[in-house]
Amino acid sequence: MTATQTRPEAAPMTTGRTINLIQAVTEAIAEEMERDQRVVLFGEDVGARGGVFMATAGLQERFGKHRVFDTPLSEASIVGAAVGMAVRGLRPIAEIQFADYMGPGFDQIISQAAKIRYRSAGQFTAPMVIRTPSGGGVKGGHHHSQSPESYYTHTPGLKVVMPSTPYDAKGLLKAALRGEDPVIYFEPKRLYRAAKGEVPDHDYVVKLGEAAVRREGSDLSLIGYGGVMPDLEKAADALAAEGVSVEVIDLRSLVPWDRDRVLTSVQKTGRAVLVSEAPRISNFMGEVAYVIQEQAFDYLTAPVGQVAGFDTPYPYVQDKVYLPGANRIVAACVQALNY
Repeated sequence: MTATQTRPEAAPMTTGRTINLIQAVTEAIAEEMERDQRVVLFGEDVGARGGVFMATAGLQERFGKHRVFDTPLSEASIVGAAVGMAVRGLRPIAEIQFADYMGPGFDQIISQAAKIRYRSAGQFTAPMVIRTPSGGGVKGGHHHSQSPESYYTHTPGLKVVMPSTPYDAKGLLKAALRGEDPVIYFEPKRLYRAAKGEVPDHDYVVKLGEAAVRREGSDLSLIGYGGVMPDLEKAADALAAEGVSVEVIDLRSLVPWDRDRVLTSVQKTGRAVLVSEAPRISNFMGEVAYVIQEQAFDYLTAPVGQVAGFDTPYPYVQDKVYLPGANRIVAACVQALNY
């Protein structure tokens, strides 16, 4: 086995600036509001305060209170207003302060936003983006740390994305705002200021539905998305030190997701370990595992492994125990390699 450090898509060749993930989100919103007068932004404390994580800082001052404004503490009305605006021709960005708070707006999302194109036979669309910080790792307890993406990947009519780098955060958000479908845009809050990278000065988008190969390898495919990606890299480094060549894939987009790239990787390596911090039952990675065993079964030399959060409420303080860390990921990889 020969370890490799090649990362063909980990650092796109650009001439730009190094920023963090939350700065990339802010830039994407500002540039799209500048480009398209139909884009409006609203949510709890997104105006003068700039949001609880400061993702919208300075945008109200720049674009005015008619385009960036605060709302009451009512997720149902935030989402409902976004649906109405989208149907009538605007491009709303609705911020839900934490992904854990999306529950009150759930019916508006799955019964209205997701279905308006189908139920109107294409006469109406809902081009809107719901931005929300998700995941754990910041000691937020069980009301500020959950990973509810599977509720939305299960709903036809929605697109669902979760970036892990500033380049992807900016490009995916811009692409989402230019599409014709409702997009749930999960932002891994523990990477807001931890993930840093280069973004180009020129305009660009990252197409939804395309995964990124962060590191090429030949012995095992390690696949994840969002907040777990730094842990995948640490696990791959640890295995490389032992002579194991790991291919690291960042899904980036969950609906649609890049079946071809995942299957190509697994057919090459013969082994796959899937990682997500959401609870294991009904975890989105269960769908990825099914497709692998359905379409690449003859290539597998070991069962598909999975590392996930536990099927418990998110703990108050034991983030490191609950989250898939590099040690748990390495253990799952070793199990696959020794099968």
